Amino acid sequence: MTLSTKVLSIALLIGTAAFAQTAKDDMKKAGENMKDAGQSVGAAAKDTGKATAKTAKTATRKTKRATHKAAAKVEQKTRDNK
Repeated sequence: MTLSTKVLSIALLIGTAAFAQTAKDDMKKAGENMKDAGQSVGAAAKDTGKATAKTAKTATRKTKRATHKAAAKVEQKTRDNK
């Protein structure tokens, strides 16, 4: 093999190794991004669940209070009409 062939072979090997390393880094970064996205979705779902629970609790409390208030008015009117 001539010197130029050896130099060309070494250059190609180094270039291929560098390309493989870059691809590996890109795949690793993509995996990290997917993990972060999954965590964000999980956090959003947790927040949504908490908000739904709070809304349901508030609605139940308000309904109970309104029902009690209406029952008290009916009872008062029943007493007044006797």
